[in-house]
Amino acid sequence: MSKERETNKMGTVAVSRVMLNMGIPMILSMVLQACYNIVDSMFVARIPDSEAVANMGEYAVNALTLAFPVQMLIVAFGIGTGVGVNALLAKSLGQRDEEKVAKVAGNGVSLALIIYAAFLLFGLCGVKAYIGSQTKNEIILGMGIDYLSICCVVSFGIVMFSIYEKLLQSTGKTVYSTIAQVTGAVVNIIFDPIMIFGYFGLPELGIRGAAYATVLGQIASMVLAMYFHYKKNTEVKSGRKYLKLQGNIVKEIYVIGLPAIIMQALMSFMTYGVNLIFGTVSQAAVTAYGIFYKIQQFIFFAGFGLRDAITPIVSFNYGMGDQKRVKQGIFYGLLYVEIIMLVGLIGLEVFAGPLVGLFAMSKETEELCILASKIIATGFLFAGANIAIQGVFQALGCGLDSLVVSMLRLCVVVLPSAWLFAGLNNASFMIWWAFPIAELVAFLVAVILLMRANSKIIKGMRRPAV
Repeated sequence: MSKERETNKMGTVAVSRVMLNMGIPMILSMVLQACYNIVDSMFVARIPDSEAVANMGEYAVNALTLAFPVQMLIVAFGIGTGVGVNALLAKSLGQRDEEKVAKVAGNGVSLALIIYAAFLLFGLCGVKAYIGSQTKNEIILGMGIDYLSICCVVSFGIVMFSIYEKLLQSTGKTVYSTIAQVTGAVVNIIFDPIMIFGYFGLPELGIRGAAYATVLGQIASMVLAMYFHYKKNTEVKSGRKYLKLQGNIVKEIYVIGLPAIIMQALMSFMTYGVNLIFGTVSQAAVTAYGIFYKIQQFIFFAGFGLRDAITPIVSFNYGMGDQKRVKQGIFYGLLYVEIIMLVGLIGLEVFAGPLVGLFAMSKETEELCILASKIIATGFLFAGANIAIQGVFQALGCGLDSLVVSMLRLCVVVLPSAWLFAGLNNASFMIWWAFPIAELVAFLVAVILLMRANSKIIKGMRRPAV
């Protein structure tokens, strides 16, 4: 482990370079993840009308929008637990604690199995009530139940992958996690049209085909990530004894991971709340938001990919007590994420129309989605800073600070603002401003909390005794 500490690129290679080396594969992987999320919507938008029902594709997109908060919640528990595993394992590597590294990895896997069991139960018993709370339209209700039930019952792929992906990232092996992610995305994209429209002799499954393609892709990613972890992560010992849950390890994982889970879950809660609020304006507003959210993921997921490089780099050097490299990690992390968000801002302002046109929606929905894209993009630079700073907070063990920023971004400001704007005469224009306003408020608070962390934590760092 001493050799690992001396040679691990997170502690030796120039921070500006190692962040790109680790971050670019994760960015590519996350962007491809966003790609197959948006491909799902593009294909279901083209589900043909029946004799009894027109605009079937638009109903299908609306159903996916209503199901999406629960899918986000599954990811929240998987990724959030993975964030805790990631930061704690990277820190333990920096401290040369080989036994603890193995326990962190094993406990992470066991926690993933528990998470899956909970969503399996929801998939069997709770989906109908959940979708029914957002719509009374029988067509949308039926589609939403079909799609979400499959995604929950077969959610072990995404939950387990979330842990194994973070195990690879925490040791700097981001290329392997990217290969696994890319493979799952390709599987999803290939099987989407085949299963939705019934090509090559397969039955035409419609929206259920989109769900089956999604879970097949997730399982493919999981299998590859598991293989790479057990074959390539030689610095992490494996064995059944490490799968046994230990209270102190679980506590340390969730000291970091629970705020990340809540942060991700808040996105789910926000989307659910926005669906309800925008539903009082029009069904087209709900569908437009769902489409925009998928487009936005290209930009935000790229930022999340870079954030997932910030966390282990800062955490590793924090464990080593290297104050200079921690500060460099913060600086370059903020710089690179802001570049990503600036490109996204310019791209949406210029190309919103052609991007929205890919979904073949009604004129009303298309116009609302273009409007949403241009307004919400004005807050992207604030959002990018918030994303990067939250990665730093996770690395330094400041989970509560990360949670405060998330609460402001995703609930405390955006939902009351959206509710207020939804009651105005020009609600179709004003509701979209709730998002950039929330990002600005969160950014101001995040800067104050980062200054406090610098004063109380970073300036007091010391290298551990060898």
